[in-house]
Amino acid sequence: MSLDTKVEELKAILQPILDKHDFFLVDLEFVHERGDWYLRVYADKKGGINIDDCAVISEEYGEKLDELNPIDPAYYLEVSSPGAERPLKNDESLSDYVDDYIHASLYQKQDGQKAFEGTLSEVTDDKITLIVKVKNLKKQVEISRDNIAKLRLAIEF
Repeated sequence: MSLDTKVEELKAILQPILDKHDFFLVDLEFVHERGDWYLRVYADKKGGINIDDCAVISEEYGEKLDELNPIDPAYYLEVSSPGAERPLKNDESLSDYVDDYIHASLYQKQDGQKAFEGTLSEVTDDKITLIVKVKNLKKQVEISRDNIAKLRLAIEF
């Protein structure tokens, strides 16, 4: 079984636990580092996830994994928040982040820039629209989703 297939199986086991508590999966990775295996779960919820939420996921998911035993090697289970500047997958429901401040890295320059930061104001299948500050003025920037290399939440200063 490929690692990608194993990750999909592990996500399927986790999803009902997340759904039960109104959490959502940001990412799940099963990686081999320095001789040890790590199963890392990055979860969130609207308004942000806290340490108690992570403990709930860890306990319930750990019990389910012990019951089903889908992983052969010994591993460490780590459950955490994705952080304040968490990555956003280009294919996830970006409309959930309208009115949030984000950073967009581009494949190709647009208006002489390869990155923009601003408030996400609109999301369509083809593009996103950011309200960015240029000096003291606000400007609307439309970015083709095909040109988006990476998106992440950002902290506005």
